[in-house]
Amino acid sequence: MKQALAEMIDHTALKADTTKKEIIKLCQEAIEYNFSSVCVNPTWVKLASQELANTDVDVCTVIGFPLGASTSETKVFETEDAIKNGATEIDMVINIGALKDHDDHLVEADIKAVVEAAREKALVKVIIETCLLTDEEKVRACQLAVAAGADFVKTSTGFSTGGATIEDIALMRKTVGPNIGVKASGGVRDQAMAKAVVEAGATRIGASSGIAIVKGEQTNVDY
Repeated sequence: MKQALAEMIDHTALKADTTKKEIIKLCQEAIEYNFSSVCVNPTWVKLASQELANTDVDVCTVIGFPLGASTSETKVFETEDAIKNGATEIDMVINIGALKDHDDHLVEADIKAVVEAAREKALVKVIIETCLLTDEEKVRACQLAVAAGADFVKTSTGFSTGGATIEDIALMRKTVGPNIGVKASGGVRDQAMAKAVVEAGATRIGASSGIAIVKGEQTNVDY
């Protein structure tokens, strides 16, 4: 189970004060524990790509992060730049305000623009920021992500008012069906929670406490 969990974890460091030394350590840990990817801010993609060359660990980065309020053109540029620097997975934040305004066309077009920019080059995970949404909005966000061609839906940035919950993972899985990935991020800090979100339907976990998760230890890490 430890190995299976490790292979589902995006080993994450997204805080503003993350240093080069910490990114190198993150990559070394990802190799040692056989994590699925490292998830880093765009400024660190090139370094992470260099550190992880000739390994099975992917490089994931975040786009329109953490608010999702960038223009689609900006998100596309960020995506193309990240891929050029070595990213193979893209976690983008939706336009949350547009979703709440029922501007579904804008939300879908925003996601699709990133999907098109990443096509055949990187997976796209769509962060819907569940803590800010009603259940109806969560369902609609997931449906729009699927319609736009995304590979995953993801609960949270880890930088808003809450993270992943079992209920949200189950709702997202029910909405997207069996063929789209579901990523639980924010608040998955220990092995018990990790197992619970997987049981609810998660196929990927974003966490900065990945080592504690696989070792069954407790941690006070926030994200």
